[in-house]
Amino acid sequence: QVHLVESGGGLVQPGGSLRLSCTASGSIFSIPIMGWYRQAPGKQRELVAVIGSGDSTNYADSVKGRFGISRDSSKKTAFLQMDDLKPEDTATYYCKGRVKPYDDGVYSDYWGQGTQVTVSS
Repeated sequence: QVHLVESGGGLVQPGGSLRLSCTASGSIFSIPIMGWYRQAPGKQRELVAVIGSGDSTNYADSVKGRFGISRDSSKKTAFLQMDDLKPEDTATYYCKGRVKPYDDGVYSDYWGQGTQVTVSS
C-alpha cells in the first residue's frame, strides 16, 4: 500500500512564505511524477506544479515565478516552496504521486489527504 503524507501548511500573511513537504511510503519502485494541486472553497481542484522525469517542472500561470517544486535525492519526497503568497493562494493543497509499485507493472496515482494553506492579513 502506498501512502502520501503532506505537511507544512499553515496561516501566513500576504507576502510570506511556506514550504510544503510530501513524503511517499510503501512498496514503491519509482515515482516518475509528483505534483501539487490545490482546491479552494467552491472551486475545482487545480494543478499548481508538477515535477517529472529528469526533474522537469511545470507550473500553473498563477504561481509561476513565486512557487518552486523540487524533490530530494530519494525521489520520494516532494517540496513546494511558496514565496510571495497572496490571499488567492488560500486553499487545501494536495500532493499527488504517479507511482510504479514493486509488485505491479502499471502506474497508479496516489493522493495525500491535503494540508491547509491560509493567506490572510
